Amino acid sequence: MKIANHAWFRYTPDLYIELLQAGDEGKNVEGLERRIADIAALDERERLAAELLDDTERLPVRDGYAYDEPSDLDGIRLARPADRTAPLPYATGRAAVYDSMYGAWLGRCAGCLLGQPVEGWKRERLTGFLRDSNNYPIERYLSSDQPQAIIDRYEITNDGQVYGSPHLNWINNVSHMVEDDDTNYTIIGLAILEKYGFDFSPEDVAESWLMNLPILHVCTAERVAYRNLVQLVEPPRSASFRNVYREWIGAQIRADLFGYANPGHPEKAAEMAWRDASISHVKNGIYGEMWVAAMLASAAVHSDIERIIQDGLNEIPARSRLAEAIRDVVGWRREGISWEEGIARIHERYDEYSSHHWCHTISNAMIVALALLFGETDLERTIGIAVAAAFDTDCNGATAGSIVGMIRGAKALPEKWTAPLNDLIKSGVDGFGLVRISELAERTVAIIERNPYLNRE
Repeated sequence: MKIANHAWFRYTPDLYIELLQAGDEGKNVEGLERRIADIAALDERERLAAELLDDTERLPVRDGYAYDEPSDLDGIRLARPADRTAPLPYATGRAAVYDSMYGAWLGRCAGCLLGQPVEGWKRERLTGFLRDSNNYPIERYLSSDQPQAIIDRYEITNDGQVYGSPHLNWINNVSHMVEDDDTNYTIIGLAILEKYGFDFSPEDVAESWLMNLPILHVCTAERVAYRNLVQLVEPPRSASFRNVYREWIGAQIRADLFGYANPGHPEKAAEMAWRDASISHVKNGIYGEMWVAAMLASAAVHSDIERIIQDGLNEIPARSRLAEAIRDVVGWRREGISWEEGIARIHERYDEYSSHHWCHTISNAMIVALALLFGETDLERTIGIAVAAAFDTDCNGATAGSIVGMIRGAKALPEKWTAPLNDLIKSGVDGFGLVRISELAERTVAIIERNPYLNRE
């Protein structure tokens, strides 16, 4: 029987997630399920639940655990693959750099907007809707303007709010890139580098969040970390203290600006990503952000997807669950299977009905890798696969789109994916509001021009 079917899960969902998370980390969780059930049976369980979270943090790793997963930067670097490349030169012509950065911003927005209205949909419902609306494989943004039979079959609605929007953000309801945490974090990354420079600290990231990003605009691990910071629990403790979401996808979607700012230098991009991720995540939660940032830095100078993915893997522990999972996806591509079979294999490994699996870094990173490999640097194909795979649709569409946009550049991106954005993005980050995407790209280029660590041609 699935754990989610236990009666106690209804009352203690965070403890259920902690049970899965601690097991993932190789901890000895014997007796933990019984203890959670006992807590759930009580009327007053907050204190005991908090004590359980404190206790699980101290649990030892079981004998024979196969992975080496440090969270500190020095430990991560020691655990990386030995065969790594030095920073590569990148073309410093301003027009070319701007085109790449603008392409990355546009690709991120397009992938996010494609996936946002169906975030949370399960694969069967999503695939059925796409097929019945003649949009499978995906070749256009998703619309709620459908025949009544499809509206009824798939429970299509315009009602609901996402970060204050008055309706769900189907393409027929928007005139620009709407607010989303996937883009808020890219913007706040820009703000961090503009204010604190290239040697910003995790404490600077924490301060920037508290000053510029309302707590209800952050989710899961970030919201727990935010609460910890307000209570003066400082980084890196803010990432692990009673944070059951510590390996979820939140850090992975915060990577992009650190990759943009370091073209040709995956190691520096990953280091900056670590400083950002370490305030809210541990282990594979951190590695996801480092992997994506390093891939984007590589994508600024390479177009070979396997090389880009490997450059990302070179910056995270070789014996981590994330690295193993991404290597599996690369192997699937070499087998010659279809992208649909790849999606099926991910769904066999991870249960989309489990919130822990649905929102975990690793399951979604596998989808990003799959979309990149089978998308072959084509924006439409890449973000289409990323979204059709279900799980965290807007996050994966955004990350995959960002990397392809970096490779291709803005001028090469199809107008049907960029024109609906109208070069505008809505942000919840203080000081930005409704801003031109091209302005964000210009400001990104200005940061690159000040970067002292790059290998310039």
